[in-house]
Amino acid sequence: MLNALAYLVGLVSLVIVIPAQIPLLGWANWLALPLIVVGIVLGALSDREGGRNFCLIVLLIAALRLTLGGGVI
Repeated sequence: MLNALAYLVGLVSLVIVIPAQIPLLGWANWLALPLIVVGIVLGALSDREGGRNFCLIVLLIAALRLTLGGGVI
């Protein structure tokens, strides 16, 4: 059950992160980061690893975008 919740939170975060790749919308990644962390925690509490790994990939995308944009742009 926790794995499914981790996937769900990761999917919601991904819906926020994908439009944030557009220039001047990078601030939306900051909104997605707390959700991604919640998904990682839920995935870590689960007995399976899929939800956690999905959230880690979404975190990598958001963090890379924030790094390239200087944290804001």
